[in-house]
Parts: sequence; C-alpha cells; structure tokens
Amino acid sequence: MRRRKKKHDDEHMDESWLIPYADLLTLLLALFIVLYAASSVDAQKFKELSQSFNEVFTGGTGIMENPSPGEPQQPIDGEVKSSGDEKNEEKAELDKEEIERQAFLKDQEELKEIQKRVKEYIKTNNLEVQFVTKLTDEGLLLTIRDNVLFDSGSAVVHSTDLNVAKELSELLEMNPPRNIIISGHTDNVPIHNAEFDSNWELSVMRAVNFMKIILENQDLNPQWFSAKGFGEFEPVGDNATAEGKGLNRRVEVLILPRVTE
Repeated sequence: MRRRKKKHDDEHMDESWLIPYADLLTLLLALFIVLYAASSVDAQKFKELSQSFNEVFTGGTGIMENPSPGEPQQPIDGEVKSSGDEKNEEKAELDKEEIERQAFLKDQEELKEIQKRVKEYIKTNNLEVQFVTKLTDEGLLLTIRDNVLFDSGSAVVHSTDLNVAKELSELLEMNPPRNIIISGHTDNVPIHNAEFDSNWELSVMRAVNFMKIILENQDLNPQWFSAKGFGEFEPVGDNATAEGKGLNRRVEVLILPRVTE
C-alpha cells in the first residue's frame, strides 16, 4: 500500500522579491553616501545629477531637489530677503531720491536766474507797476496788467507796446528750452461786442495774439509754447472793487520747471 505524502496545510508566500528590493535599498544608501561625500563637487553638475535621479525615482520632486551643502540657495518669490539686500535697496533708493532732489534744486536755481533777468528788465524800463514776477510751485510766473498791452475790450496789442513784447521774448530764450504757457484773464464785467461774445473769447485771443508776437523771435521754437484763456474764472482780486478788477485783467506767462518735486 502506497504511503500518501502529507499535504501541508500552510502555504508560504513567495519572498524572492525581497532580494532585489534589498539590493536596491543598498544601492540607494550607497548613492546618498557618495553624494554627501562629494558635496564640494561643482554645483551645476550636482544639480543636473539630482534632477536626473528625481525624474527616475520620484517623478521630478523630492529630497533630491534640495541644493547641495555647498550650493548657495536661490531666492524665490515671497522669500524674505536678507538684511544685506534690504540695506542695499534702501541705499539705492536714498541715492535716487538725493539725485532727484539735487536736480530739482538745480532747476529752481535756473528759474531764479531767469527771474533775476526779468526783474532787471522791469526795473530798467520802469515797469514795476505793470509787470510782476513770482516763483511758484508751478514755475516762474510773469504777470502783465492788461492795460499795458491792450485797450479795453480789445485783443490787439498796442503798437507802442510791441517792442516790450519783443524784448520780453529775448528773456524767454533758454538752453535747453522750457515749456511756456501764456494765458489770458478778465474781470467779471460781461462783454458783448461785434468781435467777442464773452470774456472767455476775449481772454483766449489776448493770449494767442501776445504769443504770436513773442514767437516772431526766430530763436524760440513754437512747439514749447501754448496759449490758454480763462475768462473771469480765475480771479486774483476782488471784482467788487476797481482795484480788484484791474488785477484780474491780465496776461500771464508761466515758465514751467523741468523737474518737479
């Protein structure tokens, strides 16, 4: 009678996969040891090697993307900057502000020099009552009373004052040139004649006609000039008095700064 082989009730799992897995772990451990020992290797080559291993083992992300001990970290968006970087930026900003401040002061000195020449002209020609200069935040302002240049209700410059306008144009010769705005103003007394329907029209034409005479000077470039008319809407005096109305009837020449604060 044949003896039956005893059948084992317990079946053992196939563990042959453990051998290559253990080998893989050993190789990875050896790789990390080599990489750590070679931390002084060229940073760029190390980075390329890290990226290659990341793509193979972790799909391109993981610990291998960290920089080597000898490689300087690159700043990323949102990262707090070092105190040295902040100090350098603050110094650069202060230097920029100082340069702008010096440019502004130099520009103001040039405007003061122009004002000095205009005042000398006014004094020489005894025009202190009719002409006034003032250095403002908007630039150098030259104010001319309207009765110096125009008859009442007229935008035509007096023939006797043409030389005044032409001599004034020579004072506006600057190198490099500046932008200049010529504006006309009136009092609040309504005007309605064959030539003008309003003070606004009168003020505009006075500014334009005065500018035309100024630009007869061939040394002045028209592209730097513009004319405006404000009518009675920008008074500097009280229209309830004769003196105030006289102040409001004026032509202004504004020499603009090249640099503003």
